[in-house]
Amino acid sequence: MNRLQAALLLVSAAAIGCARPANEREWKPSRPVEFVVAAGPGGGSDQLARTVQSIIQKYKLVDRSVIVTNKGGGSGTEAFIYAKGAIGNPHKLVFATNNVWLIPLGSAVGYRRSDLQPVAAVAFDEFMLWVNSKAPYPDVSTFLAAARSGAKRLAVAGTASKDTDQVLVRQIEKVGQVAFSYVPFRSGSEVAVQLAGGHVAANVNNPQENAPLWRAGTIRPLCVFSPARLGYADVVSAGRTWADIPTCMEAGLPIERYQMPRTVWLPKGVTGAQVTFYRNVLARVRETEEWKAWLRRGSQTDAFLSGPELTDYIAKDESWLRGQFAEDGWLAN
Repeated sequence: MNRLQAALLLVSAAAIGCARPANEREWKPSRPVEFVVAAGPGGGSDQLARTVQSIIQKYKLVDRSVIVTNKGGGSGTEAFIYAKGAIGNPHKLVFATNNVWLIPLGSAVGYRRSDLQPVAAVAFDEFMLWVNSKAPYPDVSTFLAAARSGAKRLAVAGTASKDTDQVLVRQIEKVGQVAFSYVPFRSGSEVAVQLAGGHVAANVNNPQENAPLWRAGTIRPLCVFSPARLGYADVVSAGRTWADIPTCMEAGLPIERYQMPRTVWLPKGVTGAQVTFYRNVLARVRETEEWKAWLRRGSQTDAFLSGPELTDYIAKDESWLRGQFAEDGWLAN
């Protein structure tokens, strides 16, 4: 190749690069970014959004300001309808769970999952079966036996109806051949207080919601709905660590896995480059010590799903939930 040919090649390559559509070139925010939390202040989604916000600001991962707003009405429906109305807006990022696809299954709401664009699942919450520390149930077997033998159904508390907690309680009823009285409350913290006060027999909160009361000695875990014991070895209460809690399979309750993803979304109509930008920012957030400390505090499982892997996970989980809702007569349509 002579110099003239090489020069022409360079000019041609430059021209092709300039001709690339804007949505194929690298994208960055051009104005402040809003983190929309599909929950009220203080909950898991709120803590996640504010943790990500602080890490971004500390390490200057985004060169625009980031603000957090809470839109938790209707178990997060408020945030999802807000995102639906922001079609094509890449400056609004929604922090949620599997409630994005779970809520429309059981309720007639003003949005569909397809109104939002998934960016990533950044962690998974574990779930546990908890009882009051004074309860006469040293293990899962005695708890289930008491539920079967009592003249009155044991009350099990959870957050909301036809939601993540109640789905798990129904699973326990089916595999354990028992029947409970499910009592819904507004938040995981309220559910924890009800158990500590002895007003219900059990709950299925995730670790971060019940941990303060376990440390205080008022409640205790019976098992974790995970295929393996948790890996966190810090002592929490009475010399016990998260790693000391048996899996529910070990304890005789054959539910191998029940987890809730912590998810991040954009409005529908954004470009691939915009999704990629936020996916890369979240990947960098996960490399920091602050992120690892957040995972430890909540005893959450570190995981990262995006692209086709995340799309496939959502489709499978939604299909499974639809089957469960249909079996229990909960489907809205």
